[in-house]
Amino acid sequence: MQPASSVGIVVPQTAHFTTPLTLKSGAVLPCYDLVYETYGTLNADKSNAILVCHALSGNHHVAGVYAEHDKKPGWWDNMVGPGKPIDTERFFVIGLNNLGGCHGSTGPASIDPASGQPFGSRFPLVTVEDWVESQTRLADSLGIRQFAAVMGGSLGGMQALHWSIQHPERVRHCLVIASAPKLTAQNIAFNDVARQAILTDPDFHGGDFYAHNTRPRRGLRLARMLGHITYLSDDVMGSKFGRVLRSGAFNYGYDVEFEIESYLRYQGDKFAESFDANTYLLMTKALDYFDPTHHHASGKLSDALKPAQADFLVLSFTSDWRFAPERSREIVKALLDNECRVSYAEITSGHGHDAFLMPDTHYHSLVRAYMERVAS
Repeated sequence: MQPASSVGIVVPQTAHFTTPLTLKSGAVLPCYDLVYETYGTLNADKSNAILVCHALSGNHHVAGVYAEHDKKPGWWDNMVGPGKPIDTERFFVIGLNNLGGCHGSTGPASIDPASGQPFGSRFPLVTVEDWVESQTRLADSLGIRQFAAVMGGSLGGMQALHWSIQHPERVRHCLVIASAPKLTAQNIAFNDVARQAILTDPDFHGGDFYAHNTRPRRGLRLARMLGHITYLSDDVMGSKFGRVLRSGAFNYGYDVEFEIESYLRYQGDKFAESFDANTYLLMTKALDYFDPTHHHASGKLSDALKPAQADFLVLSFTSDWRFAPERSREIVKALLDNECRVSYAEITSGHGHDAFLMPDTHYHSLVRAYMERVAS
């Protein structure tokens, strides 16, 4: 039996689009699918809808479970549900799997209608701008002309931010959590090392590994291990694992000896079995490309954010060194330069970048309080 605070058993839906989508790269998707889930009830004037944008390895399964005894709820189940900060008794919440994803939406592993084979290397690169455009089409199909809020953490926060400038009239509130206006050189470097692990895996076959009935598990495993290190803080790794040895003594070899090694390899193996390598490449490139100032001669974030009309909640976490609080403060300053209404909080947390996924009482209280404003 599911707890009262859960949205319960949910069923994914698929929206099929036949109007061609021209991507920022110039490539065109003649048709595509978006898989999504909804929680709560859309009110009569369709004014209570909230769009949740997912991060790099996320998907449409934001909350709830797929079966009565399912032990794996949605990735933000602690945030979304009856009586939770994003209260599904008040709001109609939408989560979707972005284009290029590997959880049902059209992506590299999908069948290309033109060839009858998986897209593989032929699937075009996608950007945050492309995702936002496809999300507007999903909103149109649901009859939603304006969102009460668009929100997300990390890469999801970048999408929320871009919604506010690409379609300012369609967003009343924007929640940007543990995010940044663009990646630092260090972050781009981490992403490139992760991609190189995949690209140089002999089982990658230039992205067309589907035809070889294999997958680049080794490369994807290493990419996830590297990424996972950057999502955690030194304090969390120290408190969870320290220098604990699995056998209590040195074995003087290269197999797993420290608990942290065991943990990272477990996470890497699990991820390599459930995620698509081409999707990982696409998602990290979308992260790299995101930069609202790119097409502005001044190069100023305040100029890029001038179209924004929404009210904002921007949140950061003290131990998040990959999307550090100063990056969130850049967003806040640029919004204030444009006299936008902005609420900002820097939350003390030892969880690193992953803090935005954790059930932290103070963090959830801040989101809950802001959502009271959204509801009113």
